Amino acid sequence: MNILVTGGAGFIGSAVVRHIINNTQDSVINVDKLTYAGNLESLASIASSDRYVFEQVDICDRVELNRVFKQHKPDVVMHLAAESHVDRSIAAPSDFIQTNIVGTYTLLEATLAYWNTLPVDAKQAFRFQHISTDEVYGDLPHPDEQDEHSSNEALPLFTETTCYAPSSPYSASKAASDHLVRAWLRTFGLPTLVTNCSNNYGPYHFPEKLIPLVILNALEGKLLPIYGRGDQIRDWLFVEDHARALYKVLTAGKVGETYNIGGHNEKRNIDVVKTICSILDVLVPKEVLYAEQITFVADRPGHDRRYAIDASKMSKELNWEPQETFETGLRKTIEWYLVNQSWCQHVQDGSYQREG
Repeated sequence: MNILVTGGAGFIGSAVVRHIINNTQDSVINVDKLTYAGNLESLASIASSDRYVFEQVDICDRVELNRVFKQHKPDVVMHLAAESHVDRSIAAPSDFIQTNIVGTYTLLEATLAYWNTLPVDAKQAFRFQHISTDEVYGDLPHPDEQDEHSSNEALPLFTETTCYAPSSPYSASKAASDHLVRAWLRTFGLPTLVTNCSNNYGPYHFPEKLIPLVILNALEGKLLPIYGRGDQIRDWLFVEDHARALYKVLTAGKVGETYNIGGHNEKRNIDVVKTICSILDVLVPKEVLYAEQITFVADRPGHDRRYAIDASKMSKELNWEPQETFETGLRKTIEWYLVNQSWCQHVQDGSYQREG
């Protein structure tokens, strides 16, 4: 199978590409614009494979997309290219509208035109898989909001039928792209799938996100910024577990279906940071505890308080379960950053600069 992956030089995209090349016989066409978040060093281990090719293309460029489809003739598309940082979407929403909405539309149109040229068997086997986020659902009730009468009731989780209620420009742009993908199935018959995932973490994660930011700031003796009181709850998913899940959906999922992918790891942000500090206290001990570097900063506008995914559909229908617990995955992540300081340095030497 010849798989076109958009955003394959990004955090999740590169994990998907590595998984496919290392664990299957499939080929990958990696289409990536190489913004600040795209880094080909994340693909160094598979770059020489004869089943891998890279195309530096913006998904908003229809002419170049047409060329890629005509030249490489993919059997399926995995669409991961997106602007994904909430804080950046608040400061500058336009990039998110352009890439996540206009880019997805342009890619859908290019894909549909290509799909319509395929023979019947290839059309039936074709898939357009759109990778999205749980943030499109808004947020969920927080334990602190429960009264004594409901404290024994289980808090709700996001399911595939949860209504959309995006809170940020980022999540609104992703919600729009989800709707576009479903419309191209309903209106034009393009065989599409949608996945919505919880917060990813793991190796090669750019240091604007919480876990790598805390790891690198801690090692450098800098402050560890936490929004508000740090009581926001997220469900954490190890990126390599996510990559396995996405390939499973691509190869075994049903056209038109949505699949929620989560790690079964609800954690408060403050507890995540304290856990990182405690692991570093063991792996890289120093005179004072890393937790003493924690500082609290003004909360993000419109900050969602809790995300949590019900991934039972993935388990029941596709026989997928995460292999890593949060504790094992977090330790692997920290150990990776400790032995890959050159990757981190090269990230910071470029246009990207760590915030916080």
